[in-house]
Amino acid sequence: MKNLLIYSLFLLLAFPFGAWPFISASFIVFFHYFYVSHDKRAFVFLISSIFSLLYLPLAIISIIILVFIADDEPFIKVSVFLSALILIFILFPIVYLFVIAPPTSISEPLISVIVTSIVAASISTLIGIFFSLPLGYIMARRDFAGKGFIEGLIDVPIVIPHTVAGILILLIFGSSGIIGAPLESIGIKFYYALPGIIVAMLFVSIPFLINQVRNGIEKVDERYEYVAMNLGASRTRAFLDVVLPQIKKNILSGSINSWARAMSEFGAVIMIAFYPMVAPTYIYYLFSNFGLKASLPATSFLLVVTLSIFVILRVISGRYSDVRD
Repeated sequence: MKNLLIYSLFLLLAFPFGAWPFISASFIVFFHYFYVSHDKRAFVFLISSIFSLLYLPLAIISIIILVFIADDEPFIKVSVFLSALILIFILFPIVYLFVIAPPTSISEPLISVIVTSIVAASISTLIGIFFSLPLGYIMARRDFAGKGFIEGLIDVPIVIPHTVAGILILLIFGSSGIIGAPLESIGIKFYYALPGIIVAMLFVSIPFLINQVRNGIEKVDERYEYVAMNLGASRTRAFLDVVLPQIKKNILSGSINSWARAMSEFGAVIMIAFYPMVAPTYIYYLFSNFGLKASLPATSFLLVVTLSIFVILRVISGRYSDVRD
């Protein structure tokens, strides 16, 4: 049953809000399932859901009943139920936040941090694209001593704690850092400045781009490049005309992941630049100074903005992939 995962997710989402919301969701699922399948066993699910009025945890039993009557394969039954549980683990906190704190609080500081976040994340992603193309190419096309070390080095920003990443960035780009000090003397400031936010975001997000670019280039047969070079093209021209068009999907996917990672970064950013604030630091500021209740409306609004942008980018990426395929 292709809708089984959606049914399970919908019911699990209604469950924490109480018996009546769950029963209402059960009626919706029942009517749709019965309309599609004409399976009379669906009445067993519907009747079992009513027992949630007596004891709410019994609702889980009705969901299990639905899973077991809607599909005949045991592996699929277990997979759907476990998949629904982990998906609801991700989805429910978001839905619950919107229920208790609708995204209605819009202020000038809030707009400012959103703009700063988007600008910094976008710049860091563009820089990442520029540097990931040559490094991804070398890692895909060449074997050399120490390649395994370089592969591990690329992934270091992913595995180290984010505060540690922030300290490393501060050590190099801070006011007394090896690079930060001489640049600050000529007016280029990183500490408590937008460039500091950008380098912090770039440090933690660029592995996503490099790895995606490398994976894309590895799938392009190198013989195509040699054919182009035999026809008189330089390696640069062969890369631009032959390889680059075939890895645009990888670049786009890597850029989206890199941008999203940069937008969400807190630990590395706060170590070098608490001001100007980005979205995560602004939420932390509200929470630490005014408490959970004060931070909820801004959190909700920021979540709507960032999720909307991310979903739009994913849709564009999906449509582009369909066209390419």
